[in-house]
Amino acid sequence: MAINTQLIHGYPVFDEETGASSIPLYQASTFKQAGIDQPQAFTYSRFGNPTRQALEEAIAAIEGGKCGFAFASGMAAIASVLLQFSQGDHLVMCKSIYGGTFTLAETVLKRFGISVTYVDETDLHSWEQAILPETKALYLETPSNPLLKITDIKQVVALAQKHELLTIIDNTFMTPQFQSPLSLGVDIVIHSATKFLNGHSDVVAGLVVVNDLALAEGIRAQQTVLGSILGVEDCWLVLRGLKTMGLRMAQAAATAAKIATFLAAAPQVKAVYYPGLASHLGHEIHLSQASSGGAVLSFELADQTAVLAFSKALKLPITAVSLGGVESILSYPATMSHACVPPEERARQGITEGLLRLSVGIEDAEDLLADLAQSLAQIPVATTVG
Repeated sequence: MAINTQLIHGYPVFDEETGASSIPLYQASTFKQAGIDQPQAFTYSRFGNPTRQALEEAIAAIEGGKCGFAFASGMAAIASVLLQFSQGDHLVMCKSIYGGTFTLAETVLKRFGISVTYVDETDLHSWEQAILPETKALYLETPSNPLLKITDIKQVVALAQKHELLTIIDNTFMTPQFQSPLSLGVDIVIHSATKFLNGHSDVVAGLVVVNDLALAEGIRAQQTVLGSILGVEDCWLVLRGLKTMGLRMAQAAATAAKIATFLAAAPQVKAVYYPGLASHLGHEIHLSQASSGGAVLSFELADQTAVLAFSKALKLPITAVSLGGVESILSYPATMSHACVPPEERARQGITEGLLRLSVGIEDAEDLLADLAQSLAQIPVATTVG
């Protein structure tokens, strides 16, 4: 099935019991049992709930996996995956990584004796050089947040398999619509469903998908023990959002490509980071493993003064934390997504005070372009870099 058909018919969208056109909200903490000696599928909602199960089956089907898991947030999903490792284990992660993941690694994981090495995600040699005898997994985020750096998934997977390591990827930016990591050999796929999967800026949620049943058993146990389950109302909202993801992503990505081209030619803009641009480092690798440049781009203005003038003049995109809503969202990584990252580390990652990230929504492209143009007119021409 093609994506829009799959999003409507490729998983349990309709309630088999009643024929209802959406899965009911099973708002229950516990379930009446037929008898003490009679096992049943659902007993207590921390262990399992029909609404949550429907979402977990949905993301597994869409991502092309066997088992899915729904968590209370993207960070809960990431933490539940990474906390399966033990004292003395070592992980290799891409250098350009979401700020919350970096903080988890530098605080919680280190406190538990799990060490992390960060590498240049664009350089396969860097990944290989970082592998130690105690290494257990390679953690990818491609395109990365917020500079959209590209990692060659197939090459890193081949390297991991050579050393008998797991591969984990954050696929939030691309969604299963544009990138299918499991089909490329990745072991564990993570999503912040808060973003494009839900798509309406009204849910905080995380999802994990795997193909290996042993991995699935470990993640399910972690989810149950930590209690980091997604509530049934939020599960229902994500199920609702998934139905229109194909249409939303197609519109947003098409507009993002136009905006990236426009910004690349704007004299006030120093640099544009969007993997759909032919000039983007990693463009060819990205299009070999993804079908679109996606709906997120970043661009750099001269400095914070320019950022403030630009953002104050902007009328349509909202200025906010997060991304992936139907509305366009402008974010300032230095004080938002990467505020928890020390300034010196932000500088090493290339996150400057002039960097902005734009999550493109489903507004008409012409209106967004006109708004960006009038906002750029409020700031001086930048000195081009690179």
